[in-house]
Amino acid sequence: MWWLFRVFLSSIFLLSIVLSIPVAFDVGGRDSGLAYSLALSAFYFVYSTISVVTPETSRVRWAVSNLLRLSQWFVLPALLIWALGRFAVDAGSTNWVERTFAGLKTSKSVSWGEWIFGERGLLETIFLGGWDNTLRYSSPVFQLLEGFCSLLVIQSSGQITRWLVNRGRSDTWMIVLLGFSGGIIATAIYFLWRVAHFPSISNIDGTLIGVVMTSAFFLCAQGIHNGRGNVVESSLLFAYIVLCIYQIFTDYLPSPEAAESVLQASSQPDFPPLPPIIMATWSTFLHMLGSLPSVVHTSLTLLYAAFQTITPSVIISLTYRLFVFYCATRIIPAVRESGARALMQEPSIEDTEPASRLLGLVSYFSPSILIAMYTSLLLQHFSTSDGPDGWTLRGGDAGGTVWRWVNVAATMGLYAVELYLGNDDSDHWKMD
Repeated sequence: MWWLFRVFLSSIFLLSIVLSIPVAFDVGGRDSGLAYSLALSAFYFVYSTISVVTPETSRVRWAVSNLLRLSQWFVLPALLIWALGRFAVDAGSTNWVERTFAGLKTSKSVSWGEWIFGERGLLETIFLGGWDNTLRYSSPVFQLLEGFCSLLVIQSSGQITRWLVNRGRSDTWMIVLLGFSGGIIATAIYFLWRVAHFPSISNIDGTLIGVVMTSAFFLCAQGIHNGRGNVVESSLLFAYIVLCIYQIFTDYLPSPEAAESVLQASSQPDFPPLPPIIMATWSTFLHMLGSLPSVVHTSLTLLYAAFQTITPSVIISLTYRLFVFYCATRIIPAVRESGARALMQEPSIEDTEPASRLLGLVSYFSPSILIAMYTSLLLQHFSTSDGPDGWTLRGGDAGGTVWRWVNVAATMGLYAVELYLGNDDSDHWKMD
């Protein structure tokens, strides 16, 4: 039961981070979001540093760690209020360097202490500007790490399916995995068909998509043919390449043409989308929500409004990256030890292997890395707008298209190298 409680607390922590950072951006602007994100990252960096530098049996570590763990439920809202109260600015303001020196030019009565340590001072703007540049230049690194970890997960999935098929006494696992792979490929082809019908696809984009998908198809077929890959591994790689292409050309939102057609179709009578018993159950559920107290209604409304500030691609990208990064920290020790027991062990910095020590260090600082990665995704969608606030997190070009294409090429290149350096016929899917 203790692990269920830990999962529940971790889910609340993750939900609070996912909702509070975009709220800071949406309400206070770019500076407020950056300040809140930097303060959160610094808080968890201190917490992780104390856990690393102190022994596991130290009473100081136990006391400080528990104190910081309990205080985070009060620190998060306090930092959010502080960031919104001090750093809320207009979207049309200049960048952090111009704001810093503009105060010195326009106001001669400002003392050097206020100019350095005061509001909009040099120290404040240097921290915000450094954090902004760090997140901006780390976005390609996160993108390439996503591809590397995805390839690691894909290859490990191939090894697990080989083990399942070879240890079985019948062809049941083979049939199940073939059906699973067929479903993945069919889903990927469906989304690839959707990409082909996007109105924004140019001739150059179509050529790049054709070259990439043709290369991915022959690469997957070659892996299945020479026995160094299998159907599950190839289908997952094909699906990941389609996912990258889909992220390049869409924001997981319907196109204006599709939204207009849906609006027109909604005005015409039609059959219900689901059977009557399901529609009745859904209506009953909505009626139950309507009968809840007003406090619960307000809480659900605030939660829904907070989620509305985030573009769908940010949530999907964050969820996927968390999944592959977490799996990578478990897969590397398992591959080294050639056993599934390592999947259940936490990486430790006291391990003698350099790879495990590095992964253990990364796991300790994972909250700060999560905050940086999430803020970097949000900044890709932050742009000024003509609305009442002057900015939005759901508009503008997400950017990073070039690095997404580089990630696709690097992932397929690494997989091709693995196929070339892999074993021969001894790694066929099923041995007779």
